[in-house]
Amino acid sequence: MQGQAQVTHVTTPAAKGRPQTTTVTTDKAHDAQQVIVTAHLDHMRATLSPTTGATVYSFSRKALETIPGGDNAPLNQVLLQAPGVAQDSYGQIHVRGDHNEVQFRLDGVQLPEGLSVFGQALMTRFADNMSLTTGALPSQFGFLQAAVVDITTKTGTTNGGGNLSIYGGARDYFFPSLQYGFHKGKWDFFATADFVHDRVGIENTMPTFNALHDLSNQYHFLGHARYTADDDTRISFIAGVSNAEYQLPNNPGQQTQFSMPSYSGSALAQQLAGSGDSASLSEHQKQITDFAILALQKEIGPFSLQSSVFTRYSSLRYSPDPLGDLVYNGIAQNAARSVFSTGTQHDVTWRAAPEHTVRFGFQVFVERTISKTISSVFAQDGVDGDGNPVFGTQPETIRDSSGKTGMVYGVYGQDEWQLTRNLTLNYGLRFDGVSEYTSETQFSPRVNLVWKPWKGGVLHAGYSRYFTPPPFEIVSSSSLYKFAQTSAAPANYRNNTVRAERDHYFDAGFEQTLLPGWRISFDAYYKLAHNLIDEGQFGAPIVLSGFNYRRGQVNGYEFSTSYERGPLSLYGNFAWSRAIGKDITSAQFNFDPDDLAYIQNRWIHLDHDQRWTASAGAAYTLFHQTRFPLRLSATMVYGSGLRADGAVPNGVALTPYATVNFSVVQTIHDTFGHRWPGDTQLRLDVTNLADHTYLLRDGSGIGVGAPQYGLRRTILCGVSQGF
Repeated sequence: MQGQAQVTHVTTPAAKGRPQTTTVTTDKAHDAQQVIVTAHLDHMRATLSPTTGATVYSFSRKALETIPGGDNAPLNQVLLQAPGVAQDSYGQIHVRGDHNEVQFRLDGVQLPEGLSVFGQALMTRFADNMSLTTGALPSQFGFLQAAVVDITTKTGTTNGGGNLSIYGGARDYFFPSLQYGFHKGKWDFFATADFVHDRVGIENTMPTFNALHDLSNQYHFLGHARYTADDDTRISFIAGVSNAEYQLPNNPGQQTQFSMPSYSGSALAQQLAGSGDSASLSEHQKQITDFAILALQKEIGPFSLQSSVFTRYSSLRYSPDPLGDLVYNGIAQNAARSVFSTGTQHDVTWRAAPEHTVRFGFQVFVERTISKTISSVFAQDGVDGDGNPVFGTQPETIRDSSGKTGMVYGVYGQDEWQLTRNLTLNYGLRFDGVSEYTSETQFSPRVNLVWKPWKGGVLHAGYSRYFTPPPFEIVSSSSLYKFAQTSAAPANYRNNTVRAERDHYFDAGFEQTLLPGWRISFDAYYKLAHNLIDEGQFGAPIVLSGFNYRRGQVNGYEFSTSYERGPLSLYGNFAWSRAIGKDITSAQFNFDPDDLAYIQNRWIHLDHDQRWTASAGAAYTLFHQTRFPLRLSATMVYGSGLRADGAVPNGVALTPYATVNFSVVQTIHDTFGHRWPGDTQLRLDVTNLADHTYLLRDGSGIGVGAPQYGLRRTILCGVSQGF
C-alpha cells in the first residue's frame, strides 16, 4: 500500500561462508533494488581481501552495541574483547606480543600510519561491523602485520535517518554526538560527528580517583558519499578529521633535579630547589589527524577490482612547562612533528577457474615527515673536583629541525586453490620495499592450508614471511651533538638507523562448532624476528620513538569460545604470550649505557610483554520481542601485568589485575509513534565496577616515561534519540 514501508531482507555470503542478513526499511521498490545492488557490491568487495588460513575475530553491529559504552566506547576498548590483545597506556594495544604494528582499513583500504598517541582517531560509531585478523596473513597484507582491523562503514542505505546522543557523567565527562544517513537514487550519504570533554584524557600518574591536570577536549568527524553508477560500478569518497588537545597529568613529589642522577648534587640543582612543583606543572599536547579516501569498485566479468587513492595528514605538538621542565629534566622543549602521506592501493580478484581464485595488486605510500624543536637548556661551564658537570644559571636556546621524503611500496600475487571439496591451499608472494631513513627490500613467500575434516570443524596451518618498514614518523632524526656539553646531553651518541623488521611467522589452529550458536577455537603461533621493531617514550614529550632489537622471539597460544542464541550472548578468551629481544642496534642514545651492555648479549622481556591476557562478556535482553527491550551486559578484562625494571631491564611483571564493566540499556521503539519514527535509548555504564586500583605502568622499563594507573570506577549515562 502506498506510503507504507517495505521491509527487504538481503542475505549475502560472509567472508567465512556464514550468511549475514541485513534488514532495511525502504519506501520505494527502487530503494529495495538499490539495497540488493549494495549488498552485491559489498560482498564482492569482501572477496578482494581473503582471510584464508588467518585467524579472524568478528565484531557485528550487535556486538558493538552490546559492550558497555556501545558506540561511545573507544575503538581500542572494543578490540580488547579479542583474544591476545593486551592494553597499555595512552590507548595503545598490543596484539600477540607486538608493539603497535596494527593496520587499520576502511572498507578494505589501508590507512597510512599516523602520529596519534592517545587513543584512536577512528570512531566505533562509524562502523557497521569490523574484524580483527591476525596469524599467518595472506600475501595481500603488508607493512603492518601484527593484526589487520578492517572496518566496514555504515551507509545511508542500511542506517538511514539520524540519531542524536548526549552521554556523560563522572570527571566532567561530556560527549554529545550526531549521525545521519540517507540514500536517494544512486547516491548514498552517511556522516557522524562528536565532541569529547573530560578529565581522563590520559591515564592518571597516581592511584587517586582524579588526576592532576588532565583536561581533554576532542572532536571527530567521519563521513562518506557513494555513487552507484550501475550494478557493477561504485565510486566512494570517505573523509575524516580528528583534533584533540590534552593536558599532561602531573606526578607530585618528584625531586628537583635533572634527569641524570649526577646533576642532583650540583650547585645549580641546589639553587633551583623549590623553584618548581611537580604537582603544578602545565604541559600540553595537541594531535591532529585528517584523511581522505577516493575509491572505485568495478566488476568486469570474472574480474573484481577496487582502486583507491588516499591521503593522510597527522601532526603532534608538545608545549612544556618553561621552568618546570628545566628544573626536572634539564630541558624544556617545544616539539612539533608532522607526517603527510599520500598513495594508492589496487586489489584485483580473478575467478580464473572453479578451483582457482587468483588475486593480485600493489600499494605505494609517499610520505613527508617534518620535525622541529626549540629547546631551553643549561650550558655546561666545566666540572667540579669530583668530575661532576657544572652548569651556568641562564638557559640557552637550541633550535633543531629536519625533514625527509620517503616511500614504501609492495606488490603481491596469490592463488586460492580448492584442492578438494574440504581442502584449500592459499599460496602467494609479496615484494616489499622501503626508501626512507633506510633503504631495504624483501621477497616474502606465504602459504596457508585450510582443511574441513568433519561438519563444523576447520583446521588451518600457515607460514608467512614478513617485512615491516620502520614507521617513518617515529624515527628520530635529532642532531645529538647540538646538545653536547648541556644539561640535555644524551647518555651516549650512538644513533644507528632504525631498520626494517624481517620475520618468519608460523601459525596453526582449529575452530569447531559444538552446537548451534556455540563455537570454540584454539590457535598457536611462533615468530622469529630479525631487527625486531619496538617503540618507547623518551623524554617529556609523549612522542613514541622507534628502535631495533637485533633478534626477537614471540610465541604464544589463544583459546576462544562464544555462544549466541536468542536474547543471550556469551564469550570468553584467554591467551598466553612470551615476547623477548636481544641487543639494541639502533637509536642507542635513548638508553643507559649499562642497559645497552646488559642487553647486548642477554635476552630480556620486551616492555609490553604480558604473559596472561583474558577477556569475557555476557549480555541478556529482557522483553526482546516487545517495544521495550532491556539489555544487561558485562565485560571483563584481565592482565597479568606489563613489564617493569627489576634487577635487570624489564625484569619483573607488574601486579595482575582484572576489571569488570557493566551496562544497562533500555530501548523504546518508535517512542513517538509512526508520525515521527525513531527509537529512544537510555543507558547506564559503569567502568571498573569494583573500583580496582591497578598499574598499567610504574614508570620504569625500556622506553617507559611515567607511572600510568588504570581508570578508577566511572559512572556514565546517556540518552539517544533516533529521527
